[in-house]
Formats: sequence, structure tokens, C-alpha cells
Amino acid sequence: QVQVVESGGGLVQPGGSLRLSCAASGSIFVINVMGWYRQGSAGQRELVAVASAGGDPKYEDNVKGRFTISRDSARNTVYLQMNSLKPEDTAVYYCYAKIKQDSRAPWLNIWGQGTQVTVSS
Repeated sequence: QVQVVESGGGLVQPGGSLRLSCAASGSIFVINVMGWYRQGSAGQRELVAVASAGGDPKYEDNVKGRFTISRDSARNTVYLQMNSLKPEDTAVYYCYAKIKQDSRAPWLNIWGQGTQVTVSS
């Protein structure tokens, strides 16, 4: 079984910073994509940032210049450094990974349980 587990959420004041971490574990052959999505009060899950193997990271327009995604492939871990946080960044942040368990297996989309980020004074 493969799982991803997030950590690092919490309450922060506007303008503050948080760093989210996500580690994938289990029977993993290769990870293609790792990234972050969020779901706010509006209810729709949206992409925040993703990092593909060998590719440039992609960011949602509203977080460009404030958030930075990074991967530690040796540790199957992805991070999201969030700076200059705004109240509208408040959401549950979900880690996502696209994984193969062996060379002939299909790609699996794995989601974490989510971690709450609240930006409020």
C-alpha cells in the first residue's frame, strides 16, 4: 500500500509563512508528479503547485512569487514553502502523488488526508 502524509499546517497571521511537507511511503517504483492542491470554503479543489520529474514546477497564478515547491526525490518528499500568506489562502491543503508500484503497473493517483492552513489575524 502506498500513502502520502502531509504535515506543517496551522494558523498564521497575514503576511506570515508556513512550510508544508509531504512524504510518500510504501511500495514505490517511481514517482512522476508530486504536488499540492487546496480546497477552500467554496468547496472546489484547485491546483496550487506541482513538480514533475524532470520538468519545471507549475503554480496557480495567485500563488506565483509567494509559494515555492521543491522535491527531495531521494526521500520521496515534496515541500511547499508559503510566504506572504493571505486570508484567501485559507484552505485544506492536500498532497498528491502520481506513482507506479512496478515498471508494468498503471499509474496511481494518491492523495493525502489534508492539512488545514488558516490565515487570520
